[in-house]
Amino acid sequence: MKIYVIGGKARTGKNTFGKYLKEELEQKGYHPCIMQLTTPLYLYAKTYFGWDGKEETKPREFLQKMGIEWIQEKLGKKDFLVNRLLEDIEILKNFFDTFIITDARLIHEIDRIKASAKDVMVIKIERENQENGLTEEEKKHRTETEIDEYQGFDIIIKNEKEEDLKFSAKTIVEKEGGTYE
Repeated sequence: MKIYVIGGKARTGKNTFGKYLKEELEQKGYHPCIMQLTTPLYLYAKTYFGWDGKEETKPREFLQKMGIEWIQEKLGKKDFLVNRLLEDIEILKNFFDTFIITDARLIHEIDRIKASAKDVMVIKIERENQENGLTEEEKKHRTETEIDEYQGFDIIIKNEKEEDLKFSAKTIVEKEGGTYE
């Protein structure tokens, strides 16, 4: 089993890269699954708080507060999201041989994922001068700043244009080669 952990700030191209990586892996005969640490938060926002699920209406401030201030700090459940993700991988590894996590932001979550499997690649997507539409408060939130402190990336991809992401996904899959345990 191989796990790709993709980190980066808002709107740097993490999901787009994950999609390209999935396509490349499928062409090589693998069965990849794209996942997000924040799936439970999105589910809460949609099911209980009326979010329509569209990117342009994403309640980012709510998601940040729900994940950090309420779940991690107030309830003391620091590993809630990563535990849920790892449980899902445990179940889904019976159907998929590769997992692509497209929204890594916090160091302890990346470290927990790395400790959970033998074959984990941590990738950072950077996009300079990208207007991400976040408020100044959202830009200063831990979920946007902590990723800059992480030193364990295997690869850093500069996203200057979409073709960069396609090329990087293809290159990574070709270099990885072989079979996954």
